[in-house]
Amino acid sequence: MLSDDELLRYSRQILLPRFDIAGQEALKSARVLVIGAGGLGCPVALYLGAAGVGHLTLVDNDTIELANLQRQIGFEQGQLGEYKAEKLADHVRRINPLVSVTALNQRLEGQALARQVEEASLVVDCTDNFKTRFALNRACVAAKVPLVSGAAIRGEGQLSVYDSRQENSPCYHCLYPEQGNEDLTCSEAGVIAPLVGMIGAAQAMEAIKVISGVGTPLVGRLLILDAWEMQWREMKLARDPSCPVCSV
Repeated sequence: MLSDDELLRYSRQILLPRFDIAGQEALKSARVLVIGAGGLGCPVALYLGAAGVGHLTLVDNDTIELANLQRQIGFEQGQLGEYKAEKLADHVRRINPLVSVTALNQRLEGQALARQVEEASLVVDCTDNFKTRFALNRACVAAKVPLVSGAAIRGEGQLSVYDSRQENSPCYHCLYPEQGNEDLTCSEAGVIAPLVGMIGAAQAMEAIKVISGVGTPLVGRLLILDAWEMQWREMKLARDPSCPVCSV
């Protein structure tokens, strides 16, 4: 049940005919695992916290650097050198004290990653390296937990949802082979600041759609954004019948 404070705080969402109180209660009951508290993780955590997701777990082992402040809107000048996950969690709590937020200042791997995924209703991938993305994808497929994946670099972004609960949903490995991909980071290639906000906000919207059951999530579809031309393209994604992750 929603309290009087929650009914008032979330009233603009509850007014939506398709969302209503049921959608808000679904958010309140959800546990969302956000991997990465950088350019994508900041808007994801802030929007999901403000929207009323009951529990957020924010994971990142990095500390805040001066070069982060150009795009990582959860942080401030006075927080340089402090852990991203911890400071972002504090920011979410200041926005919405009604939600529970856990900060993990570590890199999750192996069984620790699997346990966190199994406890989550949904996972949001806000990382910037293929090794973590592939490990996260495997854990989500094994636990049958939906995964909202986003990426942004230079002036280009992409977004998709992988939901292994659905029979025909592809997984991240169906789109990208594990061998032959090389990481290219923002520190090497650059990134324009609002791009990560656009992709991160879209990831938060997809998470809300999956949790509430309202709308059509990007399962089996990949959105690609060219921010300089402000053009979105959509690609259909099919499940790979020989995928070593989701077809075994």
